[in-house]
Amino acid sequence: MANLEYQWLSALLCYPEAELIAALPEFQVALASIPALKKQRDPLQLFLNEMGSHDLIELQERYVATFDRNRSHALYIFEHVHGEDRDRGSAMVDLLQEYHSNGFQLGDDELPDYLPVLLEYLANVDQKKAKKLLGDAVHVVEHIRIKLEKNCSPYAALLATLVTLSPVTPKPLVEAPVRDMDEAMETFGSDIAGVEPLLKPSIETIQFYPKADFQTAAKGVEA
Repeated sequence: MANLEYQWLSALLCYPEAELIAALPEFQVALASIPALKKQRDPLQLFLNEMGSHDLIELQERYVATFDRNRSHALYIFEHVHGEDRDRGSAMVDLLQEYHSNGFQLGDDELPDYLPVLLEYLANVDQKKAKKLLGDAVHVVEHIRIKLEKNCSPYAALLATLVTLSPVTPKPLVEAPVRDMDEAMETFGSDIAGVEPLLKPSIETIQFYPKADFQTAAKGVEA
């Protein structure tokens, strides 16, 4: 595995199980030995200490309250970009194709835009590709980090580390509209062909960020 920093962060962003807590000493050792994490070592050490100071039930309840019950903290990247729009599904298909093209397979219950899944993928590709994809996604990562920090969540330290690993400076993210099909039909109606607004076909490539700014960010990575 080429990029251990992404695997380290991915595991800690997952729902905490007993195995994760038992392995915290191993995370401590890895933190001291992974060069890419050196700049963020102090806040990451505080995160590990904080994790170790709570019992498993407390950690699980906090995780659910933080990420599952608060939509602004959701770790599903495209939710922050596309909301319930049709483009979210199209973007996930594109990302899934990216995974499959490099032999990366998801678990049965995993969605491709789940941040720990993306990080696990970045851990298994070459550094150049990993940096490119992280640079594309960093705007959303920073958006979630800000929300977590405002709520004094210790998980903000993990996302702050991801931001420091990105070759691209994050830009402010315009929050995706929240609307369901009934609301969209009432607001926009169907098109001339009678197609519902959230079901219109999309031909976009992977979009971690709204079109214009996404293209600007992508050029920054290539430069």
